[in-house]
Amino acid sequence: MNIYEKYVLPKVLNCTCGSKPIKLQREKIVPLANGKVLEIGIGSGLNIPFYNHSMINEFHALEPSKELCEMATEVALQNNVEIKLHQCGAENIPLPENYFDTVLITYTMCTIPDVLKANKEILRVLKKEGKLLFCEHGLSPDTKIANWQYRLNFLWGKIAGGCNLNRDIPALIESSGFKIIELDEMYLPSTPKFAGYNYWGTASKDH
Repeated sequence: MNIYEKYVLPKVLNCTCGSKPIKLQREKIVPLANGKVLEIGIGSGLNIPFYNHSMINEFHALEPSKELCEMATEVALQNNVEIKLHQCGAENIPLPENYFDTVLITYTMCTIPDVLKANKEILRVLKKEGKLLFCEHGLSPDTKIANWQYRLNFLWGKIAGGCNLNRDIPALIESSGFKIIELDEMYLPSTPKFAGYNYWGTASKDH
């Protein structure tokens, strides 16, 4: 890990992922979590203030970055939230199958190296009647914007911690064994279109 990734990138991600348009998206999806909850890629803990903690009886989170884990721990302490934090990626979740009522993933599916494997792991740990809550940026349906996403993707990944601009979020979710129940999508306001096409909604196991 170089100096940029260790000291600069966590602060950059905390700032960009904490912008007003993204906060408004978090407010739409995070409060829906209930029961035993797992957050995938908690990052610096930006979702923590938006949970309805009275609806949660057990709270776990994954995050591979040591620096971001430390930031999330501090946010949890500030919000008086008890969290079981696991420093690991989502491709191999160290938790039992059919355990969680809710799995939440926000602005993370773009970055996971093997996202299909991670989504199948999420499917494994989710209860039969559990729900996946997601809010992600991804591939635009506008051909001109999508072409720019493909052109910029390599460079963007280098400066944004492996983030991909051009992942087809609904297709990734459904090809992992989920059925999308609700789906909304739009360009975020005050955000460059190549990085601002958002998908959010809920999914369940495709029984």
